[in-house]
Amino acid sequence: MEEYKSTVYFSMDRLINSLQGRSTLALSPESLGLAYFDWATHMMKSPGKRMELTEDAFRSLVKCCYYALECLTNKESSSCATNSNDDTRFGSEEWNKWPFNLYRHLFLAIERWWQSATTEVPGVSEHHQVTAAFVARQILDMFSPSNCIPTNPEVLQTILMQGGHNLVRGWRNFHEDQQRVMHQERPVGSENYKVGKDVGITPGKVVFRNRLIELIQYSPSTENVYAEPVLIVPAWIMKYYILDLSPNNSLVKFLVDKGHTVFMISWKNPGPEDRHLGLYDYQFRGAMAAIDTVSTIIPDRRINAVGYCIGGTLLAIAAATMSRDNDERLRSMSLLAAQTDFTEAGELMLFIDESQVNYLEDTMWAQGYLDTKQMAGAFQILRSNDLIWSRIVHDYLLGERQPINDLMAWNSDSTRMPFRMHSEYLRRLFLNNDLMEGRYIVDGRPIVLSDIHVPTFLVATTKDHVSPWRSVYKFHLFSAAEETTFVLTSGGHNAGIVSEPGHRRRSYQMATRREGEKYIDAETWVDVAPVHEGSWWIAWQDWLARLSSGQAPPPETGARDKGIFPLYDAPGRYVMEE
Repeated sequence: MEEYKSTVYFSMDRLINSLQGRSTLALSPESLGLAYFDWATHMMKSPGKRMELTEDAFRSLVKCCYYALECLTNKESSSCATNSNDDTRFGSEEWNKWPFNLYRHLFLAIERWWQSATTEVPGVSEHHQVTAAFVARQILDMFSPSNCIPTNPEVLQTILMQGGHNLVRGWRNFHEDQQRVMHQERPVGSENYKVGKDVGITPGKVVFRNRLIELIQYSPSTENVYAEPVLIVPAWIMKYYILDLSPNNSLVKFLVDKGHTVFMISWKNPGPEDRHLGLYDYQFRGAMAAIDTVSTIIPDRRINAVGYCIGGTLLAIAAATMSRDNDERLRSMSLLAAQTDFTEAGELMLFIDESQVNYLEDTMWAQGYLDTKQMAGAFQILRSNDLIWSRIVHDYLLGERQPINDLMAWNSDSTRMPFRMHSEYLRRLFLNNDLMEGRYIVDGRPIVLSDIHVPTFLVATTKDHVSPWRSVYKFHLFSAAEETTFVLTSGGHNAGIVSEPGHRRRSYQMATRREGEKYIDAETWVDVAPVHEGSWWIAWQDWLARLSSGQAPPPETGARDKGIFPLYDAPGRYVMEE
């Protein structure tokens, strides 16, 4: 195999795949085809399953006929009115009126039938079964009655009330969006949230810079600070300022105002010249370089390290390496929506198999990185109802622009992923699960997460499509920390983390497992862990304060006597790169 990879024939195959990947959002047609073939062939040899589906179809048809007759004879009948679904596409009361209630009823019946048809087919591999069900759901979503003018009562009512002006505005919105896509501009409204002016404005200085990171040291806002500094390792799949948005919902400002000395890594947005940067570079030029700098600025103090998303995975790798090598500079580790076991990595696993990873590698090989459009396309497909179809209905059919907030503006400010790093990430972590299974090699020797003994704080969110909370919870299976606190908060992967005090309708569950205590499975935990109203930030800050050795005057910005000088103001320069 290695000999073939060094030949011109291998390069030819890669070139073909890379050219094809430009039109498929880097999704492998072969992977989807294999899933369909697996499902179809096993369905053909399962007469019992086909008979069950035929019976279900007949039963659903009879129910739909009765439903239609009842709604015709009594359009305000209780069964018609109460047959609504919690699907946000059909949340309006207009969907309970004839004939739109029938459209909705028929569509949801078809959805349920196809869900049954693509699951529990004997012999189909779990991965192919999930993929087949997902593809069927995506196709059906295209034909939802909510997406069509004649079958959407809200759109029809708006047309009558506004004389069709909503469609004129919708066409203008569509044209404007297409122009912005063609000119590679960000969505309408994002210009109101400029980095360094509207978001990412917590005062600070860049005190270290290399090829991969800038390290920001934030200015203190209290007379004294906690002795142990906080170092945040954000994800490089996104720009760091999600944790420093507007002043009212900035996690950085919250910590600074509570008396913490905060450092933040700002990752470089890689280009073709960075294609050979790998996970090792991100660990040592990124996380470890930041730890070395913080330790130099504030010597003899251990660090409260925080990692978000893939940054949390990297932090866990760094912490395990430090423990293996008897490096005791960490006081605690906090992982926010970060996975360390990838066997249950949620719907992202739809795009992770040997065929898909190989196809993605070939696409990245040609350009040197994973493009932002390819990455964004995959995430949009995962939540197509919320991110694609609802927007089409709202912006183009109803002709109303949805106001953009700081989190939405940040979400459009995406970054690229270097070819080598992303390939290693997918293969070593997602495909092979090397980190959890003790096969992850750093400097020629394996690391294991059970070597980490510092207090650990884990945060997961209830609606996370990227890092499902049960996957995050699996850290308990191999944790040897002196205490492990797990928090399950309401919200999704991003909004659940940006959960400032005072945010409406926020709640969380929290419980601590100490060294020597028995393991509790995830389902039992969610049943017994106490529920708290409000923001988990407050509980986390209390936890950090409890671990502190006391307070002291704020440290100097940088360490001039040791060659670490303030370079320029936060938010720095890397975050500005497109």
